[in-house]
Amino acid sequence: MKSRKRIVLAIIFVVAGLGFGAGARAQGAATVAAGAKHTITFEDLMRMQRVHEAQVSPDGKWVAYTVTTPDLEANRSSHNIWLVATGGGAAVQLTRSGRDSSPAWSPDGKTLAFLSARSGDSQVYLLAMEGGEARALTSLATGADIVKWSPDGKTIAFTSAVYPDCKDDECNRTRDAEKEKSKVKAHVAEHLLYRHWTHWNEGKRGHLFVVPADGSAAPRDLTAGANYDVPPDERGGAADIAFSPDSKELCFVAVTDKVEAISTNGDLFVAPAAGGEAKRITTNTGFDGGPAYSPDGQWIAYRSQARAGYESDRWRLMLYDRKNGVHTHIAPGFDRNPDELAWSPDSKTIYFSAENETLMPLYAAPARAGVEPKKIIAEGFNSGISVSGDGKTIVFTRSSLAMPAEVFAAGSDGSGVRQLTHQNDALLATLEMNAPETFWFEGAGGTKVQAMLIRPAKFDATKKYPVLVLLHGGPQTMWGNSWGYRWNAQMFSGAGYVTLMINRRGSTGYGQKFTDEITGDWGGKAYEDVMKGVDAALAKYAFMDGTRMAAAGGSYGGYMADWIATHTGRFKAIISHAGVYDKVSMYATEELWFEEHDMQGTPWGNPEGYRKWAPVTYAGELGKFKTPTLVIAGELDYRVPYTQSLELFSALQRQDVPSKLVVFPDEGHWVLKPQNSGFWYKTFLEWLAVYLK
Repeated sequence: MKSRKRIVLAIIFVVAGLGFGAGARAQGAATVAAGAKHTITFEDLMRMQRVHEAQVSPDGKWVAYTVTTPDLEANRSSHNIWLVATGGGAAVQLTRSGRDSSPAWSPDGKTLAFLSARSGDSQVYLLAMEGGEARALTSLATGADIVKWSPDGKTIAFTSAVYPDCKDDECNRTRDAEKEKSKVKAHVAEHLLYRHWTHWNEGKRGHLFVVPADGSAAPRDLTAGANYDVPPDERGGAADIAFSPDSKELCFVAVTDKVEAISTNGDLFVAPAAGGEAKRITTNTGFDGGPAYSPDGQWIAYRSQARAGYESDRWRLMLYDRKNGVHTHIAPGFDRNPDELAWSPDSKTIYFSAENETLMPLYAAPARAGVEPKKIIAEGFNSGISVSGDGKTIVFTRSSLAMPAEVFAAGSDGSGVRQLTHQNDALLATLEMNAPETFWFEGAGGTKVQAMLIRPAKFDATKKYPVLVLLHGGPQTMWGNSWGYRWNAQMFSGAGYVTLMINRRGSTGYGQKFTDEITGDWGGKAYEDVMKGVDAALAKYAFMDGTRMAAAGGSYGGYMADWIATHTGRFKAIISHAGVYDKVSMYATEELWFEEHDMQGTPWGNPEGYRKWAPVTYAGELGKFKTPTLVIAGELDYRVPYTQSLELFSALQRQDVPSKLVVFPDEGHWVLKPQNSGFWYKTFLEWLAVYLK
């Protein structure tokens, strides 16, 4: 009876989805046939459905995933869960509250667990695939985050931010109510890290809980009393919690060093699922994370960084033998960073993704030392790996600079890559966009450096176009051939600019040596790489107008924009978003290990380094600033305190440089609210138009 109901439901899913999938694609084709293609606008960007969190069902037949869509009227984003068959067919929307995410399949594939804030705080909900309404499994005053099913299907693990000294939910509820009622809203800190990204740490810690999947008992805190976060607040995520195959143990990651603001020492711990003391199983001084148990229970695969205090050290693929406690680095010659580890059912292969020269291929590594990983899917920017229970299907999301993320599937050997979802086909069919072109050039010291370029929409080779040089942040990240909604390159090229993206020194995806070469050299080789990249592009592409160029970046990219403003006058306009301007006052950031590593010490221990690599040091060396500059920041940015931007703007104004300051009081390091995002793009493009057109 149940099996038959599931088959009927599957048929309903496919039929119901035809109106969105096939119909939308047909409508898009008809629109293109009518010759209605146009350059991308902000309205188009907001209409796009943002696909993520794809999870394949245990039998490999279905994929549950989250679709996020901006709601301009509410000035927030809506999140719902969708379903698509791996064998083909249209997708169907499963939830409609607008507050649902993080789907997780039960081991038998009959139920989806997910997070929902439909009734207020985020809680764990369960949805039977046979039909019916979702029901809440948890109702904690402190909410729930990160959902994990035990392999036997009897238990669900989740996290919740609680007061470590509270013994029950009522204690947490009462304390929160007292805090809300109090007229005093002062932040009080007695240790570092006291705030992070956009939130203050007010005494709560993320703890690991388990609850029976049938709701027969209340949730139980497995890390009760712990004065640390699971996963780490600084760098953790859902991949940092895992069940053992027999469901009796959980492995998790925590940072337990006394001064968290200077520590990147995350360790793996194991704890009995029934309750009991957690045991540390790694003692490496760098970060150990992403644990994944082998299906046979013999191993825990994980990622590890060897160097303490360095968040951008090379990730090593490691194996922990649960029987004898031995740790083995199984791919020492692999000079990329494994991410998102997943096992084959026979425990012989580990799948992962890794950045590589603007792309993110998928790799397979034999679970033994001495054999290097093999690329099984070389093309595309792929992430979010999910492997079916039978090991025959790998599901992932893929995007490019010309396509928002969609769900894809392939065989476990990388064969038969196919696109499963088409959430944005109809819209994309109406847009005129150019794919990126890549080229290499000689950067500082003759080192080979890669760049990408996107031609303006409706490109005419006989014309000369203004140039926008985008400067990526990090500094240890890269420009990937992947879609983004912030700093969207198609938005800039659609406005008539040649968009140039240079993966200068310090970028990831080119080997650890290339990444390390920005340490203690923020404005050195990286700046020279950018300038040489601009020269190489101008020499290669005759349609670029070197007399009309702008440079723009955020975070470290904002730093590079500030550095350019104080070191050259060749750009007509500059845009600095959350840029680092004064390296000494930047020490007010939260993750101090970042400053202390990249500047090779503290401001008082290495004052010369902080002075040398601060744009403020050179603010008057050219006589005064020369380039018109737009300065943008968020007041809730605790990574690069917005006062950095205020300092820069004051200097620009005092030196009579055309400049504008935009500060969002309700945004942090990134501008996320839909209406704020619209204002950001409008202001950004208006600034470019004034000085480049």
